[in-house]
Amino acid sequence: MCLLNEVYTLYMNNFIEYKNAVADYINQINFKKEPKELYEPIGYIANLGGKRFRPLLTLFAAEVFGANQNEAIHAAVAIELFHNFSLIHDDIMDEAPLRRGKETVHEKWNLNTGILSGDAMLILAYQYFENYPPEIFKDLAKLFSRTALEVCEGQQLDINFETRNDVNIPEYLKMIEYKTAVLVGAALEMGAIVARTTESNKRAIYNFGRDLGIAFQLQDDYLDAFGEAAVFGKQIGGDILENKKTYLYLRSLEKASDTDKEQLKKWFSTKEGSQEKIEVVKALFQKTDATSDMQQLIEKYTEKALMQLESLDIPMQYKDELKEFAVSLMNRTV
Repeated sequence: MCLLNEVYTLYMNNFIEYKNAVADYINQINFKKEPKELYEPIGYIANLGGKRFRPLLTLFAAEVFGANQNEAIHAAVAIELFHNFSLIHDDIMDEAPLRRGKETVHEKWNLNTGILSGDAMLILAYQYFENYPPEIFKDLAKLFSRTALEVCEGQQLDINFETRNDVNIPEYLKMIEYKTAVLVGAALEMGAIVARTTESNKRAIYNFGRDLGIAFQLQDDYLDAFGEAAVFGKQIGGDILENKKTYLYLRSLEKASDTDKEQLKKWFSTKEGSQEKIEVVKALFQKTDATSDMQQLIEKYTEKALMQLESLDIPMQYKDELKEFAVSLMNRTV
């Protein structure tokens, strides 16, 4: 077996172990409390599963910097609870009926329950930091607070973009950095904080996660338009139907002829939910080479993330595993 295959097998086995550890911990949390109308929705979404790659990154980072994964499990669960809190509120704002193939919290219960249970989930996330000594608690809470606020800022930017016609690509990249990427960076840095590594290592692993998070979201936007529904797990063209101003749309506007630009704007001025709209817009994305430009941008941010590994003071085995993880995200189809 070649070295690359050995690294990939090790990385996959480790990540499966981390994911199982997070799932086992969440499964044993007692959500059967009163009032049940508050806690049942929390237990419901917490146990819907999903990729859970943010908490497993916390466990992985802790091990990378010399700590046992058990030391980082509380921080990992905090990240997962925060992520699920944001999903409850995102679903309310998007009026989404389904999450991971199941009813969203506000649909299964009601709007007020969704808001309040989401709020309670955020507070529960903070409580998990109480399992750490004061100096670790302080650093975790400081990073968590900053990240949580940035995620809210990113969400507000996303909402603003829905009614703006002058959004540019730098603004879009800032939005996905705050809404998605900073939480990936924070997940990794939390593992580093628990492991009590150097400030240089903390900064580098955060930047690695942030840049990788941007590449991840760009790839997600690409797959939304050009993935396979059976593999991607949700409707293809959803962002197009919702008139989302993704990189594909913004780059197409920059490069399109006047005629194509007017056609693109026309389609994005209506909420028409037809397959024709999806196909016409996708054809315009391809005609303007926005698709190939986006793939180059994904590769750029992935390479930028990989450059951060050079300054990490960790064994080469872990650098190889982090590199394999980054490349697997860039090449994913789900």
